Amino acid sequence: MKIKYLSIVIVYLLFSCNEKKEISSIHSENWSKRAINLESKDSLEFGKSYLSVYSQIYSMTEHRTHNLTSMISMRNTSDLDTIYLLRVEYYDTYGKSVRIYVDSPIFLAPMETTEIIIDEIDVSGGTGSNFIFEWQVPKGSSEPLFEGIMTSTMGQQGLSFTTQAKRIK
Repeated sequence: MKIKYLSIVIVYLLFSCNEKKEISSIHSENWSKRAINLESKDSLEFGKSYLSVYSQIYSMTEHRTHNLTSMISMRNTSDLDTIYLLRVEYYDTYGKSVRIYVDSPIFLAPMETTEIIIDEIDVSGGTGSNFIFEWQVPKGSSEPLFEGIMTSTMGQQGLSFTTQAKRIK
């Protein structure tokens, strides 16, 4: 009888280890609802922003790193106008593209915020990861705000800090 129960536990453990864990997420259920055709929106102003993000930081020495959870916050700061994100791309420490989150236009309604979450176990970005955002806004509208919030907790210790994007074009 004990062997039967032990066999069931072992089989359960083997199958649970094969579960694929999502390591980076966007609110995909509403991402497709944000898709928009911008061909007729020719009066929009184009912008490009750079955001530094940290998947890992050094701890004690250059040979030891500490993993972080990153929340990338994309905010429409206008209370009147809808804005458009054209492309959102994530790069690693060496400038190589890790993944593209947005590659066709999506919209953010006035004062709306959406996020990308990079889980603590996803260290593909390394210690110098970053994002490039390409966006369009109506003429005279405020620019979007892009922020990175990095956090980690271990035992009773907590660590958190933020970064803010810089417009590069």
